[in-house]
Amino acid sequence: MGKVYDALQRAEGKRVQNIEEAKQGEPGLRPHQPVASRVGAVADFGRRAPRWWERALGRGDRTEPESAADLNKRRISLLQPDSHASECFRSLRNRIDSLALQRSVSTIAVTSAVPAEGKTFTAMNLAIVSAMGVDQRVLLVDCDLRQPRIHMAFGLLTTCGLGEVLAGEVGPEEAIVRVEGSQLDVLPVHALPPNPSELLGSNQMKSMIDALSTQYDKIILDVPPVLTLPEAKTVSDLCDGIVFVVREGMTSQDQVGSALEVLDRSRLLGVLFNGSGEGPKPYSHY
Repeated sequence: MGKVYDALQRAEGKRVQNIEEAKQGEPGLRPHQPVASRVGAVADFGRRAPRWWERALGRGDRTEPESAADLNKRRISLLQPDSHASECFRSLRNRIDSLALQRSVSTIAVTSAVPAEGKTFTAMNLAIVSAMGVDQRVLLVDCDLRQPRIHMAFGLLTTCGLGEVLAGEVGPEEAIVRVEGSQLDVLPVHALPPNPSELLGSNQMKSMIDALSTQYDKIILDVPPVLTLPEAKTVSDLCDGIVFVVREGMTSQDQVGSALEVLDRSRLLGVLFNGSGEGPKPYSHY
């Protein structure tokens, strides 16, 4: 345990350093520009959500930088592998592995009806605990080309990402990075493209997933919410299974019903109920 603890401490120090360097050298995600030249003006989604997004959600700006505590919570299975939350994600992993005995479940889309339900949190931690398996090759793909979060949560410094891969500017191997202190690979988002829907619905996206499926035992994709963006349906249809996240006190029955009408129910692995407030029970360590 001492070596594991030391490795996690080193990884945490490196992650904080990466975040600080990213803040100094790259104040925010940039609009997409070709890797070869990085010139030319394109649409800039910037750090703020479109007004229609805010009106749809009835909330203010959701793109404010997250605190270090918020980022740490997103990757709790990496920082606290013996925690109750980590055990919950191991249970989820085991249930999915049980389903995999009946049918192929190598590519999994994680999505929700609306934002802020915990889909990115779920995708990250499911990927972390899956990568803890012996000889398991696991890839986490950030498919949110508008408001990505995974690169910041892991403190990744990127030079290219999913947008550049789908645009044919680089190969997946150039954009995939290893999360320090783990066996998890991540395909993050680097720059925000002006045409996210078209890229995620392209033949390049399908070809990329097909090719990566031969290299990894499990690919987990963090997909935008179903009821706010069209990409959820597009990407989930390319996957073997879907994990649908519902948050207590936030998701209405109408929203759940509407989202499930959009998704292919034959691919639905299950519904994850997030934020129930149930902590570890007495003697849960047994």
